[in-house]
Amino acid sequence: MPRFAANLTLMYTEHRFPDRFAAAAADGFDAVECLFPYELSADDLAQRLRHHGLRLVLFNLPAGDWEAGDRGLAALPGREAEFASSIATALPYALASGCRQLHALAGLTPQSATEADRLAMHRTYVGNLRHAARTLAPHDITLLIEPINSQSMPGYWLNLQQQAHDLMAEVDEPNLRVQMDLFHCQIMEGNLASRLRRHIDGIGHIQIAGVPGRHEPDIGEINYPFLFDLLDELGYAGHVGCEYQPRAGTTAGLGWWHRARAR
Repeated sequence: MPRFAANLTLMYTEHRFPDRFAAAAADGFDAVECLFPYELSADDLAQRLRHHGLRLVLFNLPAGDWEAGDRGLAALPGREAEFASSIATALPYALASGCRQLHALAGLTPQSATEADRLAMHRTYVGNLRHAARTLAPHDITLLIEPINSQSMPGYWLNLQQQAHDLMAEVDEPNLRVQMDLFHCQIMEGNLASRLRRHIDGIGHIQIAGVPGRHEPDIGEINYPFLFDLLDELGYAGHVGCEYQPRAGTTAGLGWWHRARAR
């Protein structure tokens, strides 16, 4: 059975972010992930993880001005210096916490983008990913890119699994991998088992949520018990991030997880 990590951005929102570490540990999680840990200091983050016996397995590089609509920087021409600064901001958090995977959000394609604009974004994305991967490599940190569905995040630069794996090949850095969120993949493409089999060697992290609704994975159109067994068959050794929005209280909705662990 795969190892699971609670996503502390979407789960346990009945608690303040600093208190979600204790809540996840109390429910039995030994690993967590989050979108952005930066409201805490790096030292505070590390202390909370140690105190509660948790491992941080993933977080995002700073993604620009989220409140103003930014959804990442990596593919945005003219903001290369800001992207480089985002790596410098994230790295102390990764080193203090022991986190060895960082996700770089690509950003949004402007509605008015021409083909020339798209080519410029592609070149910028490849260059920024190569720079980030080389910066993180001496610290044994893997850089991740994630296809995100166009309904949840309209205009996001990266939508499809093959697109992400082609980019990984083009960047050609050994510590660049794909973050495969099965929620996003089901909405955009489906055929999850086949895609897992095809791409497993390039996948660095997997995330789950029910479709539709992005709630617990025990309802909806995805047969997660089947996919968990498939991940075991394929030898997937990473964590599965629970990046979903609980229907009610987080703890009350963990029946699916307890059943999965008991299999």
